[in-house]
Amino acid sequence: MMSSHMAGPGLDKMKLGSPQSLLDQEETEDQQLLELEAWRTYMERRNALREFLTLELSPQLLKRHHARMQLLRKCSYHIEVLPKHLARGDQNPLVVPSAVFQLIDPWKFQRMKKVGMAQTKIQLLLLRDLLEQLDHSRAELDALLESPDPRPFLADWALVQRRLAEVLATMDSFLTMMVPGQLYIKHRLVSDVGAAKIPHIRLMLSTKMPVMFDRKESAAHQDWARLCWFVTIQPAVPEQYELRFRLLDPQTQQECAQCGVIPVAACTFDVRNLLPNCSYKFTIKRAESATLVYEPWRDSLTLQTLPRPLEGPSLSHTIREVIF
Repeated sequence: MMSSHMAGPGLDKMKLGSPQSLLDQEETEDQQLLELEAWRTYMERRNALREFLTLELSPQLLKRHHARMQLLRKCSYHIEVLPKHLARGDQNPLVVPSAVFQLIDPWKFQRMKKVGMAQTKIQLLLLRDLLEQLDHSRAELDALLESPDPRPFLADWALVQRRLAEVLATMDSFLTMMVPGQLYIKHRLVSDVGAAKIPHIRLMLSTKMPVMFDRKESAAHQDWARLCWFVTIQPAVPEQYELRFRLLDPQTQQECAQCGVIPVAACTFDVRNLLPNCSYKFTIKRAESATLVYEPWRDSLTLQTLPRPLEGPSLSHTIREVIF
């Protein structure tokens, strides 16, 4: 019995020092190291995603893109006619666009204007769609960052990386499409005029900033109104504008005649002979030009003229009532 009792502790020591025990201990340590490494990887990838959202898809950046998109919807779009290069051996100066216009077939140019309008509309629709995709991607990645699930940052990280690459590609497409591009010409615009040297022509879509009323400077008086407007980026050459006005809710024949279209070569104009104490709607736009292809928006402003001052007996009667 004594020998059996004495053998117990020795047997326990042999179990503690057995190869299986050491193997279990090593596996536990390896598991702890793996968990630590996985945690580090998880945190690094979360920080990488957070940095991506801050640098490439921040709310401030998306807000600026939305503002630019709103501006593009208000712009007017025109065709620029540019010569590609001089004919070989030509010693004359560069062909100016006005001279090029004289060589262009008018019917073919009108067709290209329709193509330019279609291309502009498609471009604006695609821009809106791309911006919606960026907004959705921001919300999706934000939710991923806030989720307690670690799997997207570990086993599924390749999917996340692919998604980030798609977002960058969408952003590149959006930025590229913000600038109007070249119109592709299937047929020659210049008819055979018998000229020895016919210039090669390229057509480009160009954007002009919207014309907007200056709401601080524009004001209505008793029987006239001063309208002021501006363009964010001043054009290189003076532009012609078209100012329209009309009386709101006319009741008589005289009131129905309170409307008009006024060509203006400046950025301010006084509209005279208005009716007092009435509301007028004013709109401003660029004058029609041969190169205009699309103008989806024009600014409008509603002003109310001042009432006539009280005169004669009615005025003295009103003053007397106030005094007494």
